Amino acid sequence: MNIGIEQVMQSWGWTGISDEQVYDEEIKIALMADELGYDDIWVVEHHFEDYSFCPDNFVYLAHLAGRTKRIKLATGAVILPWNIQPLRVAEKAALLDHLSNGRAILGLGRGLSRREYDQFGIPMEEARGRFDEAAAMIVDALETGVMEEHHGQFFDQPRAVIRPKPKASFKDRLKQVAMSPDSVEEAALLGAQMMQFTYKPIEVHKEEINQYKAAFEKHHKRPAPVPIMTDITVCDSNADRAAENAEKYVRDYLLSVMHHYEMMGEHFKEAKGYEAYGDTAVAMREMGLDAVAKAYVEGQVWGTPQQMLERFEQRRQVIGDYDVLIIPRFAGMPFEVAQRTVETFAKEVMPELRSWGSARTQAA
Repeated sequence: MNIGIEQVMQSWGWTGISDEQVYDEEIKIALMADELGYDDIWVVEHHFEDYSFCPDNFVYLAHLAGRTKRIKLATGAVILPWNIQPLRVAEKAALLDHLSNGRAILGLGRGLSRREYDQFGIPMEEARGRFDEAAAMIVDALETGVMEEHHGQFFDQPRAVIRPKPKASFKDRLKQVAMSPDSVEEAALLGAQMMQFTYKPIEVHKEEINQYKAAFEKHHKRPAPVPIMTDITVCDSNADRAAENAEKYVRDYLLSVMHHYEMMGEHFKEAKGYEAYGDTAVAMREMGLDAVAKAYVEGQVWGTPQQMLERFEQRRQVIGDYDVLIIPRFAGMPFEVAQRTVETFAKEVMPELRSWGSARTQAA
């Protein structure tokens, strides 16, 4: 089982915190993760707001490359429609791989925030087309070392050689955030390992994982990788303290998500390629915010090490084997709470998870 940490670079929920402090604390967590034996560190791409701000995750990961020894470094994700030259994404991925001595992981995403799309001046209706066209160009360029001449709906690209030349194939280091049925299909088509944030009922995740598995095997004639499941996490040896912190901070993180993405908004039903989110928005409005928040907190894996292991196993009984990605710092949480999660999880949860001997591909 692969076990990593995702960093969301959030100042939402803190009072008087500076952007510098946010990065100081996240870097400390990344360095701890390297020392404690986590497999990889992921970092988001977001812009402009307290919800999250990492405008160039390649830059951040290049910094970590020089300060860490062994941990793999993942864009989680680079949002392709906002990076309007696919060539630049391929170049940055190749350079990061050299600077990190082969530790780069390329995670791709489409983006969901109307706020960010508006500020980049890109219509959300173009997101699906831009992602699909750019992703294929980038993946092919990193495999061959050349972005071939291309004339598509959104991109006109003369033939360009990637320098430095890609250090090695990204075929087994390609990930994609896939939270809608069409993104699940695209991840399978690209041959990317699917990453999901666990905010839906587990039965829905299972349906999407099965959809991904079938599509991957259809396109590539081999078993699909296990999915990556991402949780907003509090890990603490004290059960009461774990529950108190989860109820406060995980719930508050959900409120930041609802605000930033306008998750109950009407606009999704009008945005081509986001129809599934429109259906989710309707369901959330019918449930009400309090019920949505309660379900969200209950759906994450948090608690004492034993409680977390039990919840991971319960999930595995439903969806099969999967890789684990935890988010330990968010929504105004004091740094010592996040630090305790990272350390306690590494010492008391991670060894047991590794002993499970999980498969790397999904069962036939």
